[in-house]
Order: sequence, then structure tokens, then C-alpha cells
Amino acid sequence: MAGKIELPPYETLALVLQGGGALGAYQAGVFEGLKEAGIPLNRLAGISIGALNTAVIAGNAPEHRVDRLREFWETICQPNTPLMGLPPIVEQSIFNINDAARQFLGHMNAGRALVDGQNGFFHPRLPAPVFSFQHNPPTETSYYRIDALRDTLERFCDFDRINACELHVSVGAVNVRTGNFTYFDNREIALRPEHFMASGALPPAFPAVEIDGEYYWDGGLVSNTPLGHVLQARPMRDTLVFQVDLWSARGAAPTNMGEVYDRMQDIRYSSRTRYVTEHFRQSQQLRHLLWRMLQDIPEDVRDHADYARLAEEVSTGKCYNIVHLIFRNQPYDLHYKDYQFGLAAMRAHWQHGLEDIRKTLQDPERLAMPDRDIGFVTHDVHREDLEQRMGR
Repeated sequence: MAGKIELPPYETLALVLQGGGALGAYQAGVFEGLKEAGIPLNRLAGISIGALNTAVIAGNAPEHRVDRLREFWETICQPNTPLMGLPPIVEQSIFNINDAARQFLGHMNAGRALVDGQNGFFHPRLPAPVFSFQHNPPTETSYYRIDALRDTLERFCDFDRINACELHVSVGAVNVRTGNFTYFDNREIALRPEHFMASGALPPAFPAVEIDGEYYWDGGLVSNTPLGHVLQARPMRDTLVFQVDLWSARGAAPTNMGEVYDRMQDIRYSSRTRYVTEHFRQSQQLRHLLWRMLQDIPEDVRDHADYARLAEEVSTGKCYNIVHLIFRNQPYDLHYKDYQFGLAAMRAHWQHGLEDIRKTLQDPERLAMPDRDIGFVTHDVHREDLEQRMGR
């Protein structure tokens, strides 16, 4: 286990969590690694399962966050009907055999989730809305009910603590009526279980969640990462972001239909994190260029309103460092990976997240404050390793 890490004087230390269902245990492992390294996060933003992880982290005292996060995942990775699943010790023993055994468990757990749902999370709606002409209220138009999730969030999260703003918390959802993306922010409104449930209400599996007369679906329908929301915050601040993605935009061409579905999911939900970071990098470079050009303009001209306004926008001098972690598919993670809520797979994903962040933090240069003349840098430990192996 790594020791405590001394950081440059960043003003914002953010953890940004993407959606991805059962793969969200990887994010929990990353958080555990940040906690053991003493990284004092003050900003959390999440979408979908990332929003649920955000709720558990922000809703507990710092010394209890990892334990409560583990209890949350151990709860939702149990079947609704105990006899529908294997005893945990048996499942773990099978998982430890080989990849073929892990694939067998994945098929079994994914099928069970479809039929039986997950403890404290969702269960099948009976009767199922199988007829397209059947009309129901928006909160009942889905294949599964998520009533149990409210009880689970209230059990594991102290919403008074969340709304005390010890951590700045934002979660994203989509307004069903307008199609617009919405961020629920604890510095603007009091967050309730509904706001986190709405962020993870992915149709048609889950129903829309009603909040103050409006209906909301999973934020991943529009953007599966809140990274842009964090980077665009004003006033600008020196910022270190740990961006944790559960879907990889890069991957091999599929050779069977299962791989086609898997690759389709990766592409759809990868959220183009590198596109967002590249766009922000270019914006930062443009700011610095404009600032240097302004210095060549006579001072009396710079005092004019338009130039003064431009100077105010581009002269922040703030720096941004984005540390990017991406869940890497294992040989047993097939097209059902986002809903195979098996205990053994969950623990393995958690461990991979912990190992990845520990490896990332081994190099202190990845956490260094960017050069003020540039103002922006990104680090991707997996991409850096690949480039080293290719001799670049």
C-alpha cells in the first residue's frame, strides 16, 4: 500500500464517475486507492452508477466511506431471491478456476439479473409491459421497478451530510419532456434520493423518476460523463481531476454477435472523454494565445470595454490536470458485463480499480501542476504503457 501523497496546491480535487452498471465497482476500487493515498477530494460528479457511488461517498464520514461503499456493493450484488444465486463461497471458488468458469458465472448472473433483479436495487415489474399500446404513468413505464433503490440509498447515505456541502456534489440526468441535460448540484438545491435515482434511470429497463413535477431519465442518454461540467465551472480554479471511465472508446473489431453488442455498448457509452479533454485543451491554448496577444496592444486601447472583457476571460492563469483511468475488459467480461452483478466479478472489478489507481499514483509527475504557460495536461496510464511498449 502506498503512503500518503503530497500534492501541489490545487484548489479543486475532483473525482468524475461515468455510468456503467455493474462495472461501477471499478470506480469504488479507484476511490479506495485515492483514500489510502490521502487525496483530499472536494468535488464529486457522477452519472448513472457513478451517481450512486457519489451518493455513498458524499453521504458518509471520511473514515467510513470505503466500508460503506463496500457494504453497498455487497448488497446490490445479491439476488432478490436467495435461492436464485449460488452461495458466495461457491461462486468465488468457481470464479477462481479460469476464464471459462468466469464466463459461465457471468452468463448465469446476467440471466438471473434479467429474471429476478438485484437486491436493494431493482426487481421485475409484474405484469410486464409487453404490449406497446398499453399506457401507464411515466413512473410505471418500464420493465423493472426501482422502489428498493430509494430504501438502499437512505440506508447507506446521510443526505443531511450530502447537503451540508462538505463535498461539492453534482449528478446528471435528462429531462424526459425537453430532452435537455440537467445537473443536480448540492450547492444549488437540496439533493434527495430521487436526484441520484434519476441519474441512473436508464430506459426501458428503469422508469422515469419524477422530481418537482418533471420526469428524468439516466444522464448517459445524452452524456455519460460529467467531465465537461467540472471543467466548465466558474470561476476557474487550479484543478486536478480523476476521470474514471467504464467503457473504452478503443477496441478490436468484433468477430461474433456477442462482440458486436459489446463493442456497440463501448462506443455508445465511452462518452468521448478524450474528445472533451482535447476540446478543453484547445480552449486553454487559445486563452493563453489571446492573453499574449493582448500584451502587444497599447494599454489605452486595452482599457476599452471589449478588450477589458476579453482580458478578464483569458487571464485566469489557472491550470488543469486530468488523470484518466479506463476500465479494461477482462476475457470474461462479455456483452452483459454491465448487468452481471455477481459478487465475485464485483470484487475482481473493485480490485482492478484499486490496482490501476495505485499504479497511476506511483509516478508523482502525473499529479504535478501543469506549466502555467500551457495550463492543461492529461495522463492516461494505460495509453502511456502502450506507447512505451511500442517504443514511442
